[in-house]
Amino acid sequence: MDNKSIIKLLKTTAQLMELHGENEFKIKSYNNAIFNLERESIQLSNLSLEELEKIDGVGKSIAAAIDEINLEGHLAILEKYLSETPEGILDLLSLKGIGAKKIHLIWKDLNIQNSAELLKAIDSGELAKLKGFGDKTLKNLKEAILFRNSHQGKLLYAQAEKVAEGLIKKIQDEFKDVLISTSGELRRKVEVIEEILLLCAPTDEGKVRAFLDNDEALTTEEDKSSPFNWRGILSQENTAVRVRFTTKEDFQKQLFLTTSTPAHIHTPVKEDKSLSDLIKSTAIASEEDIYKLADLPYIAPELREGQFELTLAAENKLPKLIEMSDLKGILHNHSTYSDGKHSLKEMADYCQELGYEYLGITDHSKSSFYYANGLYEKRVKEQQAEIDELNKNYKNFKIFKGIECDILPDGSLDYDTEVLASFDFIVASIHSVLNMDTQKATERVLRAVENPFTTILGHMTGRLLLQREGYPVDHKTIIDACAKNKVVIEINANPKRLDIDWRWVHYALEQGVMLSINPDAHAKAGYHDMYYGLCVGRKGGLTKEMNLNSLSLNDLESYFTTKKEKALTQVG
Repeated sequence: MDNKSIIKLLKTTAQLMELHGENEFKIKSYNNAIFNLERESIQLSNLSLEELEKIDGVGKSIAAAIDEINLEGHLAILEKYLSETPEGILDLLSLKGIGAKKIHLIWKDLNIQNSAELLKAIDSGELAKLKGFGDKTLKNLKEAILFRNSHQGKLLYAQAEKVAEGLIKKIQDEFKDVLISTSGELRRKVEVIEEILLLCAPTDEGKVRAFLDNDEALTTEEDKSSPFNWRGILSQENTAVRVRFTTKEDFQKQLFLTTSTPAHIHTPVKEDKSLSDLIKSTAIASEEDIYKLADLPYIAPELREGQFELTLAAENKLPKLIEMSDLKGILHNHSTYSDGKHSLKEMADYCQELGYEYLGITDHSKSSFYYANGLYEKRVKEQQAEIDELNKNYKNFKIFKGIECDILPDGSLDYDTEVLASFDFIVASIHSVLNMDTQKATERVLRAVENPFTTILGHMTGRLLLQREGYPVDHKTIIDACAKNKVVIEINANPKRLDIDWRWVHYALEQGVMLSINPDAHAKAGYHDMYYGLCVGRKGGLTKEMNLNSLSLNDLESYFTTKKEKALTQVG
């Protein structure tokens, strides 16, 4: 079992301990151990009980728990708690904005055991009678339930992509001559997927249908299937799956039609005819041929949303979309100095190993100390000294000194001018007080953007896809301010964020705002999330020329130097 799976079991145990009213000292010990284990790079499953006990912050009881997981594959105390906890209560524990202690009160005092009952108690006023459930808490709790209910069965793009790839491989392994591809919103790389759509051209459709019916990962929905479509759901995730059948001769035409949005397909493009009109009675050998019929350049699947792509194509201004090979370095990353899993050197060495020219290290600032081990000024100096030493040993590679600086509630940054000036670049982000209204939230971000030391605006809305809405901001006003102040906007590549939303990327580019594809990596593996940020950029029409971390090492060094010199001039 890998570290992530082991830690997940420990987290669930700590959460259920709190739910069942266990000793607070015991719960705190678990949480402290988890905090340390998340930063541990050694594989826990390879350690003996004695070795586990030597890990900082891991006492004998937690070491024994990990050892039990390693030997037995499960944790008896966790199994006991799970057997004593109704399934609906476990579901409530996943809600944002409510802790185990409050759920304990709801469960024991009101005998509420699921989200439907909880929603009813909120609306009836029954929950308001409990201590600690004021108007604000009730409002947030109701919003969390409704938000989650509205996203039932949906998957993050990163999750859906893996499921689709696995299903395609199964079908290809069984049917060697099949033509098959992802399609729909999945092929357009939309951030949240409601339906996994595959287009399939088999020799024997009946055999493929039977194969799908017998796949244990899928549950067939016979009443929703039809002559052209097999429909089912992922048995665990409850996400819709559709396999659309076609012939090999019609495969490319159907791939285009099932991939693109109605707006892309039906907008007039030539002599009042749409792309759909142009291909009605025409044999199609490739998707490129479809656009040739309209005298248009080929439009990549990611762009086929019916927003700006057809206009740009008609004007011969369709951008050359950014590719993975255009990314020269990785900015916005965390090390063990704050809440990262790997050391500064480990993060840098792996970055270089992947072929990048530079690493921007941006551990959390001091306001994040209690939940992310943010850096006070003394530790900033220690980290910067280590970076200087490491850089002496690198050739054609550099670590840039950065910080993910908290935007405080009033919009100011988390350090004074002297400390801000010690960094090569600054990613300014919001991590706390997420409940402001649109006006206040926008003003807060605007003040941070106007700070001359702000290089990059991090995850603009703070959203967590399928978990919480972003804080409400006026995107247009903020983008305009970034243009005025020459601040780069981050595309946070973490699959749970993908923030800034791709729907605003094109507007940012129109205003001359550069973007930066950043993984927000808290471990070496996080670097590979760059791909998902790339998908967001491509959907918005991003080119390498407008992407900050497509600059070479020398050019980025000059960019940072010029930015800081200008900031120092502004502050006098």
